Amino acid sequence: MRGLVLRSLEYGLAGKADAVEFHGTTPCPVEYKRGRPKNHRADEVQLCAQALCLEEMFGVPVLEGALFYGVTRKRILVVFDTELRGLTVQMAAACRKMIAFGKTPPPQAKPACQRCSLAETCSPTRLEKPPSVQNWLLSQIGSASEQPLM
Repeated sequence: MRGLVLRSLEYGLAGKADAVEFHGTTPCPVEYKRGRPKNHRADEVQLCAQALCLEEMFGVPVLEGALFYGVTRKRILVVFDTELRGLTVQMAAACRKMIAFGKTPPPQAKPACQRCSLAETCSPTRLEKPPSVQNWLLSQIGSASEQPLM
């Protein structure tokens, strides 16, 4: 299945899977990435979050999934072990906490941002180092003092 909508009430997760293969009655999430494997675990955490949703939705254990990277054209098997599950649950809780407080970290401009459909909304280059409110206020006061009095 492609584009399967996922959710977990237990972990507060929601999203859409690129693909879910069914091996008998067991779902197996497959995530497609344009690039290559990274030196961090973000892709694995995303895939594991999908597995947590699938487990809750289908009531069966999901033990593994796969990441397919376009550059290498290889599928990598990801086992959802205790460590990865713990990291995923921890990251989900941290995200929910940021949302609850209405404070998210500023975006970081990266080369991949040029290809991102959200670049205009995210404004990573502008918000990575947000302008000082104090400087803005001083500039406004300076502009106002230059205006002729009526």
